[in-house]
Amino acid sequence: MEIWKKSDKRWFILLMITISLTGCFKNSGETDSDAKAETETLLATVTEPVYRDLAEIKRSGVLRVITSYSSSTYFLHRGIQAGFEYELIRKFAKENDLALEVVIIAENENPYDLLNTGEGDLIAASYTVTEERKKVIDFTRPYNLVDQIIVVSDELGIEPESISELAGISISVRRNSSYYVKLKELQEEGFNIEIDLVSDDMDTEAVLYQVASGNIAATVADDNFFEASNKYMKGLVRGPIIAENDTIAWAIRQNAPDLQNELNKYLYKHFRFNEDGIPKRSAFLNVLRKKYYQGSRPVEEYFQPEIEDQRYVGISPYDSLLQRVAAEFDLDWVMLTSIAAQESKFDPYSESWAGAVGIMQILPRFSKISVDSLFIPEVNVREGARILKEQMDHYSYMDSTQQWQFALATYNAGPGHVADARRLAIDHNDDPNEWESVSKALLRLMQRKYYQNARYGFCRGIETVRYVNEIMNRTNTYEAILALSRSDNGSFPGVLGFKTMN
Repeated sequence: MEIWKKSDKRWFILLMITISLTGCFKNSGETDSDAKAETETLLATVTEPVYRDLAEIKRSGVLRVITSYSSSTYFLHRGIQAGFEYELIRKFAKENDLALEVVIIAENENPYDLLNTGEGDLIAASYTVTEERKKVIDFTRPYNLVDQIIVVSDELGIEPESISELAGISISVRRNSSYYVKLKELQEEGFNIEIDLVSDDMDTEAVLYQVASGNIAATVADDNFFEASNKYMKGLVRGPIIAENDTIAWAIRQNAPDLQNELNKYLYKHFRFNEDGIPKRSAFLNVLRKKYYQGSRPVEEYFQPEIEDQRYVGISPYDSLLQRVAAEFDLDWVMLTSIAAQESKFDPYSESWAGAVGIMQILPRFSKISVDSLFIPEVNVREGARILKEQMDHYSYMDSTQQWQFALATYNAGPGHVADARRLAIDHNDDPNEWESVSKALLRLMQRKYYQNARYGFCRGIETVRYVNEIMNRTNTYEAILALSRSDNGSFPGVLGFKTMN
């Protein structure tokens, strides 16, 4: 299964980015003009964005968010998607009846190019609003304020309180970061600062880990990143503040005013300033801040995957079982894992209001297996795979993607409602073998004028369409994460044991 569909144009873009990244570490002999030219090259190669505003996004039913894999943005916790940025944007997607697709920034990929080529609809990665970035993208209203601070390794044996104490110490940052811009400003103001450039594939969390390990002397981080990392990384020392109250916002294309307006309305509900300029946050935002920046079990297990109940490398605690059963039924194990995550969040004891039970949420009335046995993970997963295999075989004349989409819809809504939708698609001169056509028909089955003549009556089609989209999108994300884990040397902690990307 493809992770993302890439056009020839995008591959050319990636080639150019790869070339530009050659020799991305510090060159002490570079001139200001060289630095400026390289900064602009790394910032974006696509400056004319495709047109995909809110109306187009809603027609597709999918909001695509670009982010990096890290404890503060997006990561997997026992197979379940987590992260401050992920939860904040997921709530917006849900309020707008949109499925959410996560596009992870892979090695040598430029987030601004992913945005402007339409691979994603917004960047949610704790980006500071800068004038340089605004040349090629727009920003929403802010949802956070942060201070930039110097962080040094405790192996230096110092606790610097001012910038002047950092003379002779290399401060390692990415060239494409707001930290680099600030350090350059300080240099121009006359401060004796030595900047060391690290790979743009390393995000703040990855650099902090290198500082904690003593491999890097110092870096710059947002204060909330430092506070979160400092709970789990030993060897970090807080230094002086170099920038106060930087505004953090989501990045969007410059030609998406409707999306920007809707995101701004959403963020205003959760973050605003009172008449004295003091930030006021919603209860929901405060919960997220506490969960991801002040410490929680998911973040602890992200940094310490070796703890007792987290000793696995993969997607979920049931990878081995899901792989074995998928092979038995000739199914894609990553897809099966995504379904399990959607259905029960891998909870073998879960029960729905409709009576569905177990990891795969099997309805006992449609199974010959006893209810008690369905709470046994292996029994439940095997029964779910059996049902899915029957549906896949029913649609065997379709290509694999269409097969899965129809099988998932049937698994969620039942064969009767899907059959009604296919008949309704024919009535509208649409192809009953194309998921795009049938998904429209499922939405029509929520309207009285259509469902009153349907054999199986009303169908909450929007839930089924979102169900299919979310599982397909999650599977793409799982595939991307697995690809990153296979290509990395495992030098950075995390659920999958690979360093984060940015």
